[in-house]
Amino acid sequence: MKNLNDLFSKDWFSKLIESILVIAIAFIIYQVVDIVIQKSFGNRKEIANKKIKTYVRLIRSIIKYVMIILTILIILQINGINVSSMVAGLGIVGIILGFAIQDALKDIIKGFDIISDSYYKVGDVIKFKDVTGKVLSIGIKTTKLEDVNTFNIVSISNRNIEEVQVVSNLINIDVPLPYELNIEGAEKVLNQMVQSIKKLNKVNNAEYRGVNNLADSSIKYQIKVYTDPTNKVQIRRDSLREILLVLEDNNIAVPYNQLDIHNKD
Repeated sequence: MKNLNDLFSKDWFSKLIESILVIAIAFIIYQVVDIVIQKSFGNRKEIANKKIKTYVRLIRSIIKYVMIILTILIILQINGINVSSMVAGLGIVGIILGFAIQDALKDIIKGFDIISDSYYKVGDVIKFKDVTGKVLSIGIKTTKLEDVNTFNIVSISNRNIEEVQVVSNLINIDVPLPYELNIEGAEKVLNQMVQSIKKLNKVNNAEYRGVNNLADSSIKYQIKVYTDPTNKVQIRRDSLREILLVLEDNNIAVPYNQLDIHNKD
């Protein structure tokens, strides 16, 4: 019993207990605030809530980091470290560190720009370099995507917003048909293609838009297909298959470049 009393009377032990209590209280506060935030925005209708969902994720991320920083500072103060003096003494060091964390600051600033300007939202499909993915979350530093081709989770820095493209729901398909096929006959076949594509699962709409190019060996007609951006890769494959089936049914061969060789005697 005496050894136990001696343990409780030691200064380091009391500081350890206080530190643990601070961590526990900070965790509880964070959980309560997190629940309040989610309930405050969770009852809204799904329509147009991508932006709200993005704001919620960012606010939660900011609160988490603020709570971590405050908890660390309080624990340092409990353990005898003068936080005020330390912060004041870090003025010059802070300037040096400022240059070292420029990219991190850019990420944070761009993170707010992404949301305030509605450049893209959680649920949108965006393209960055060779990656096309659905936005899962927007944090204060990074945006997380799910690659639509590989389903891998990819993180991109928010400062790269200038290189990001928001993917539309439109697929443009050029259909090459031979010059020998008259316009009336070509458009009849093209309308068959459109009707076949419309029947595909996950296709919202399809329409024939007219002649798009007069190529060397064919006339290229354009069909527009509308679908959710996450399905564009597969829908393009399925649409091309339907186009080939219609060409086969009408005994029309896909034109290809031909090389004529003339011999001089």
